[in-house]
Amino acid sequence: MRRYILVFLFSFSCFASAQTVSCGELMGFIKSEGMYSSGISSYTLDSSWLKNVTLYSYDLKYYVIAEIKANKYSYGSKSYIFCNIPISNWSNFKNGGYGDSDSYGERFHKYIFNYQCACN
Repeated sequence: MRRYILVFLFSFSCFASAQTVSCGELMGFIKSEGMYSSGISSYTLDSSWLKNVTLYSYDLKYYVIAEIKANKYSYGSKSYIFCNIPISNWSNFKNGGYGDSDSYGERFHKYIFNYQCACN
C-alpha cells in the first residue's frame, strides 16, 4: 500500500510540474486577453535599467510587464512579468508614496519586484 501511495505522489508531482506555463506564454496571454490599464515609457522613467513598465488587468487581478535593459548602454531589453500586484503598489510605484524616492527604479524594487510570477 505504501508503494502505491509513493507512486501516486510521484506521478502527481510530475504531472503538476508539467503544467507550469512559460513566462513568454503568460505574457502573451495577458497582453492579448487582459485589459491595458496604464503604462510608463522610457522617456518618463528616465532609468538606466527600466525601459517600459505596463499594467494589465485580467480576472480582477493586476499584472505588470516590465522591459528591463540588458545594461545601461544597451538598446536591447528583456521582458518580465509580475503577478497579483496590489493596485495600491502600482499607484505608489507610478506616483510615489509619501517619503518615497523620486527614482522609478527604487520604487519598482519596493513595490513591484517581489511579485514575480511562478512561471519558467
